[in-house]
Amino acid sequence: MQNLLETLKKAAEFLARKGLEKPRVEAEHLFAAGLGLKRLDLYLQFERLLNDDEVKRLRDLTVRRGNREPLQHIVGKVEFRDLVLKSDKRALIPRPETEELIDLALALFPEDQAVRVLDLGTGSGAIALALASERPLWKVDAVDRSPDALALARENATQCNLTERVNFAESDWFAAVTDAYDLIISNPPYLTEAEVAEADPEVREFDPKSALIAPEEGLADLRRILTDAPKFLRTGGWVICETGIDQHAALAELCAKLGYAESAGLPDMSDRPRFWKAKKA
Repeated sequence: MQNLLETLKKAAEFLARKGLEKPRVEAEHLFAAGLGLKRLDLYLQFERLLNDDEVKRLRDLTVRRGNREPLQHIVGKVEFRDLVLKSDKRALIPRPETEELIDLALALFPEDQAVRVLDLGTGSGAIALALASERPLWKVDAVDRSPDALALARENATQCNLTERVNFAESDWFAAVTDAYDLIISNPPYLTEAEVAEADPEVREFDPKSALIAPEEGLADLRRILTDAPKFLRTGGWVICETGIDQHAALAELCAKLGYAESAGLPDMSDRPRFWKAKKA
C-alpha cells in the first residue's frame, strides 16, 4: 500500500508530463473529489494509506485529466463568484473573465435600485444566478436555446436556492422575449472556427461549439444582440456583453449607427478589450 502523499506526487508528475500548467494544484483537486474530502483536508492525511480501490479511483481521475478533460467536468463543479455550480458538457464552463462582467454590470446601477435583468444565452446560469445572489432587489430572466443548458441552469438555481429569483425560459436570443428590461447581459459566442481550432484541448474538445463560435468573424451574435436590444430595453437601460479582444471597433461603428446614447469598450484585469456596454437613449 502507498500513502496519500506518495500517490499525489506521482499524479502531479504525470499531469506535468501531460503539459498542465499547475499539475500539483490540479492533482489536489482531483484527489479531494475522489476521496470525498476538502482540498485542505488532504494535508492532514498525507500519511494515510490508500487501499486498492482508492488508488484505482484516483488513477482513473488523473488519467482523465491527463487526457485534457476539464477539471470542472471531472469533479462536477465550478466556483463562480460566491457560488458553487454544477459543471458538465451541457454548457460552457464559466470563466474568470465572466466574473469581471458581473462587477461591471453591478456598477451600472445603485445598489438599492430594483433592476429587471435579461441574461441572454445563460448556459449554466452562472451570470443570472450571480446577479440574483448579489443583488436581492434584482429580478432576473434568463434564456437559452439549448434545452440541455437550461436543465443544467435550473439544477444550479435549485442548488443555490435561487429558484424564486431567476426565471429560465427557452429562447433563441430575443425570439420568445416580451418584457422590457433595465439591463440586458450576455456572454455570447464570439470566437471564429480558427480561434477555437487553436484553443486548448479542454475548450476545443469539450465545450459546446455552439457556445463558442459565431459567424462573421465572431461578430454575428454580438451584432444581433446590440441591434435588437433597444426593443427590449427601458429608456436609459444598458446592454453589456463579453466580447473578443479585436471586435470593439466594429461594435463602436454599429452602436453609432443604432443610435445608442453612449457606448464604450471596457478592459479585463489583464487590460485586454474584453467587454462592451451601450446605453439606450
